[in-house]
Amino acid sequence: MKWVYLGIAIIAEVIATSALKQSRGFSDTMWSTVSFAGYGVAFYFLSLTLNSIPTGIAYAIWSGVGIVLIATVAWVFQGQKLDLPALIGMGLIIAGVLVMNLFSKTAAH
Repeated sequence: MKWVYLGIAIIAEVIATSALKQSRGFSDTMWSTVSFAGYGVAFYFLSLTLNSIPTGIAYAIWSGVGIVLIATVAWVFQGQKLDLPALIGMGLIIAGVLVMNLFSKTAAH
């Protein structure tokens, strides 16, 4: 369940962060509510994850995957442009998360 919890935390954080732009500085009540609720769900499930995955590993996965997903959502739904250096950087983030999980002995499997 630890990976399911982490996945829920990541998806909730991506939704919350994406809703921040739509909230227009918290002036739109609906998107502000989505953002606050998403962060609440994200932190709750991240806290459950930390019961079985080391903090550094969980946070690296959460933030790394979140960065890539948020950039992708912004590209698809909000018109953000991603140039070659941005794509290379996101590839390096994914590679770093994979190296930590596949080769590090600090990762709890």
